Amino acid sequence: MPDHDRVEGAAKNLGGNIKEAAGKVTGDEKLKAEGRADQAEGKIQNAVGGLKDTIRDNRN
Repeated sequence: MPDHDRVEGAAKNLGGNIKEAAGKVTGDEKLKAEGRADQAEGKIQNAVGGLKDTIRDNRN
């Protein structure tokens, strides 16, 4: 089972993609920027979860 951070990070990344796309369609620069920020946060959180998974797997 993947770490909770990986799942949550992937969801934030996906939400960021959707938000950025909506900003592009509507011409809303603020929404686009928020989407890119959410994507970055999601990628970092996903990476942290991956490290946790690696540590957990190496302990067993």
